[in-house]
Amino acid sequence: MTFLELWMIYLIIALVAITFEIFIPTMFCINFAIAGIITAIISLWWGNFSQLLIVFAIISTLSILFIKPLLVKALKIKTDADFESQYIGKIVKSIEPINTSSGAVTLYDERWEARLNEGNEEIPADVDVKIVRNDSLILYVEKI
Repeated sequence: MTFLELWMIYLIIALVAITFEIFIPTMFCINFAIAGIITAIISLWWGNFSQLLIVFAIISTLSILFIKPLLVKALKIKTDADFESQYIGKIVKSIEPINTSSGAVTLYDERWEARLNEGNEEIPADVDVKIVRNDSLILYVEKI
């Protein structure tokens, strides 16, 4: 094999990995794409197939260990902080009486479980309440 053939092989591996990443976005195949591109560049100047296979394996492993966590952190879109910044402080309508163990509110025409944030005074239905915090899918509210 000539060096041109080797770089083409690793470039094809990179393209296949990118294609898999597009259809199955797991942030895993992108590591092989990165390794394939780097190995294709290295193969232009150095190595035979077995040496480049070792280089590809090493770069893939390093990419999985170091680059994947950085990519996942950089591309993380939804977090609890996003929820809090978007909904905390909003005024919503209670659709069921709200106490410390049950209740519901409507938020953008969707029903959400709600609980009383503090105190023992039950909030009746059809009253405006303010969202003060959330715990998973349960909104904690207080009377306005």
